[in-house]
This record gives sequence, structure tokens and C-alpha cells, in this order.
Amino acid sequence: MGRLGNGEDRPRAQMSGALPQVYLVRHGETAWTISRQHTGRTDIPLTERGEREAQALSARLKGMSFTKLLTSPLQRARRRDELAGFAECVHADHDLMEWDYGAYEGWRRSNILAERSGWDLFEVGIVLAAMLLRRFKTSD
Repeated sequence: MGRLGNGEDRPRAQMSGALPQVYLVRHGETAWTISRQHTGRTDIPLTERGEREAQALSARLKGMSFTKLLTSPLQRARRRDELAGFAECVHADHDLMEWDYGAYEGWRRSNILAERSGWDLFEVGIVLAAMLLRRFKTSD
């Protein structure tokens, strides 16, 4: 038996002997990969090299079967799926989209640091989330 947060007991789920395998595959190269720009929600295509990388993925995964295939809805991920041979069975999930860089979308890290010394992607994300939460709470 396990304990719930409220102190109640609950039965433990039984796990099978085999653990699931999870494969994570990133999209291939884009123009912003080459220029080292932060690429989040901007829907840009794969480069020719990125398309070749996706085709190579097809050979690497050949013969494998998957229970579930999820992808970002952005074209670079969908094109990767198409070229790798999985377009028919993959499901788009908005939760798999990349980080939202907001005003810094498309910027290089060096340019961001020149404008905002000490900028850190993860720290800023947390600060912005807290700021929005405070604003939401005070708008009642």
C-alpha cells in the first residue's frame, strides 16, 4: 500500500518485469540551427541537410514497432516524421512544442546577453511564470 497526500492508503500498481523503452528524436537541422538562433514556436522548415537527417532516421528505425508515436505540430517535426516514414501513425501533441522564447524568439544568445546581462533561459522562464501568476491572481 502507498500513501496519498491526504494520508489515505492506496493499492500500489503492479509493474510488469519489462520496463517500457522510450525513444526521443529531435527534428533535423533548420536555418536557425545553423545561425544558432533560438528556435521555439516559429514554424520554420528543415534544411536539405535536415531532410537527409530525417531520411537517415528511417533506416535507423527500420523494423522497429512502436506502441505510440507523438510529435510536435510544427512543420519541422512533421516533415521529419514524413521523411522517416511515420507520418501516417504519429499524433501531434501541442505539449511537445519547443520552448516559447517570447520576445527573444529568433535571437542569438550573445544578442540577448548584450541586451540583458545575466540572462538565463530557465531562470527567466520561472520569473515570467511567477509574474504572470501574480498578475492573474490580482486581476480578480
